[in-house]
Amino acid sequence: MSVQQTMEGAELAAAPPAPWEPKTRRRSAPVVQTFVLVLLGCQVLLLMPGIGPLRLFVRVAAFGFSLVLLAAVRGRGRRHPAFLPAVLTSGVLVLSLASPDTVNLTAGAAQAALYIAVLAPLFWASRLGPDIRAVRQTVMILWVFHTASAVLGVLQVYFPGSFQPQISTIIMAKGPGYLNSLMITTVTGQRVFRPMGLTDIPGGASVSGLYAVLFGTGFFLTRRTPWMMAASAASMAAGFTCLYLSQVRSVLLMTGVALSVVVLMLAWRRDLPRLAMLGASAAIVAVGGYAVAMSIAGPMVAKRMATLTAARPGAVYYNERGRFFSDAFTKTLPEAPLGRGLGHWGMTATYFGGGEDPHATWVEIQWAGWIVDGGAPLVLVYCACLLVSLLAVWHVARGRAPPGAPDLPFWGTIVLAHGIGAVALTFSFPLFVSQPGMEFWLLNALLLAAARPAAPPRPPAFAPPRFP
Repeated sequence: MSVQQTMEGAELAAAPPAPWEPKTRRRSAPVVQTFVLVLLGCQVLLLMPGIGPLRLFVRVAAFGFSLVLLAAVRGRGRRHPAFLPAVLTSGVLVLSLASPDTVNLTAGAAQAALYIAVLAPLFWASRLGPDIRAVRQTVMILWVFHTASAVLGVLQVYFPGSFQPQISTIIMAKGPGYLNSLMITTVTGQRVFRPMGLTDIPGGASVSGLYAVLFGTGFFLTRRTPWMMAASAASMAAGFTCLYLSQVRSVLLMTGVALSVVVLMLAWRRDLPRLAMLGASAAIVAVGGYAVAMSIAGPMVAKRMATLTAARPGAVYYNERGRFFSDAFTKTLPEAPLGRGLGHWGMTATYFGGGEDPHATWVEIQWAGWIVDGGAPLVLVYCACLLVSLLAVWHVARGRAPPGAPDLPFWGTIVLAHGIGAVALTFSFPLFVSQPGMEFWLLNALLLAAARPAAPPRPPAFAPPRFP
């Protein structure tokens, strides 16, 4: 080795890390990992026997931790692209809290705090200045959890009466007729609840099925070790099986939408090897998952799947959730263009509403919730948050990989697919007042912060002269 090569190697070893991924970004990992584990741990604690007296505390803990981090986390990370519409969203919620139609101060403040807690990772995660490893680690934790939930959901149907948690008291209160509609018949003739997984709602494992498929796809296409690829493929198969057994058609369709986003982005980037791998693997696990679901509850699965093609997609959606969307914009919005105040629906109404609310509302979809809480202003500012955030992730997914993170655009593709799937779920579920909504904003904020270059250090105001 020549002297010049030795000197160049020494200079390279002493050089600072690339400006887009400084060493200080590593400090974000423990905070983010702890938050995700607390988030998922609270969900599991709700399934524990005897949790009744502490149920409210456990529900509040996950969202409260997000608010604590909002106040406690300090940093110089660059602001999230949706910072301004997010601040405006908080402002609209404050105005809604002051509405004379708000149920009471406690219920209204709880509803506003719930919205802000879900949105809070947009603020505090960006301050941490995370790197691509924080994104991968977060997705890994979520993937393991949702895969376990999907597998457990399949076992709950395969072994009726086993592995089944206690059903939510709100679901139980709807009566035997409604409970019967949440059951399926297995090939042995037994009636069993739809897969719950690590939730207390029949059919609740369907969301875990979606994430098991999507995140499993991410690791299948970014890992080259045989055992990791096998685990990812098994996760995708379990996710599809759980989706078929859950019979929540909207989530199954959103899984197809999310995978379509991945396919389109890979085609846009001309990433033919990954595109070929995804096409072959998705077809195999989708067909394999369907075969397993048919072996467990054949007639019910086939009948439910047939309804997807029995009518136009718009008619299928309207019969399921579309009427709630229509009523929200044709009835509720004209009656209350600025909303009806806070605390009229959801957990906050149940726990803090007092039971005497003349405007109590049953909300099935997020759009109806936005209109009830803040009317047209809340719909507009929250949609602006979502649009700006998804466009920013799209730019990452279609951009060039920075030095040191060759798979960043691909994880941008996975986060984009996750985000589009989450937004689509707002048409069938109030996602952005729930833990999956916090997961959306956390992944979005982590990816965008990891993709943005760190700000260069500012020179001192009076720099001393430099001498040769």
